[in-house]
Amino acid sequence: MSPKPLLSWKSWPFAERPLSSTLLIAFLIFLNYFLYRLAIVEWNMPFFYVAGWVLVVGNLLPYFIITEYELYHNEIRIRYIFFKVKRPWTDFGCFYQDKRGVMLSTFKLPRRLDPFRGLSLRFSKTKAELPTLLEILREKIGKEY
Repeated sequence: MSPKPLLSWKSWPFAERPLSSTLLIAFLIFLNYFLYRLAIVEWNMPFFYVAGWVLVVGNLLPYFIITEYELYHNEIRIRYIFFKVKRPWTDFGCFYQDKRGVMLSTFKLPRRLDPFRGLSLRFSKTKAELPTLLEILREKIGKEY
């Protein structure tokens, strides 16, 4: 049996931000038309059309799926629809907050590589977890920027 998490919440940006989601869907429809006309009609290369969509959907997938966050005494667990990520607190050197979430950095100072090496924790729509989350991060990681 798994121990009880210190804090847990869910985030689903697609449902939590309807205006942004509507604009994104409109842009994806336009992009689909543009890629189809360019890659299939003009170039006659469907591989580029499919490869383009794989890249776009792969990058936007976290926006469209529900993400569950669980913070434990020794690790953090993030569960997406298809897989789960577990990282110990010792992997992180600092953290910093923006308006949509908190970035856990693997470095002692914020770096540009953080989106690739670090871990991003998105807030829920209500941000009810924010005070407890910051308190836990200050205790487990320490350095806040």
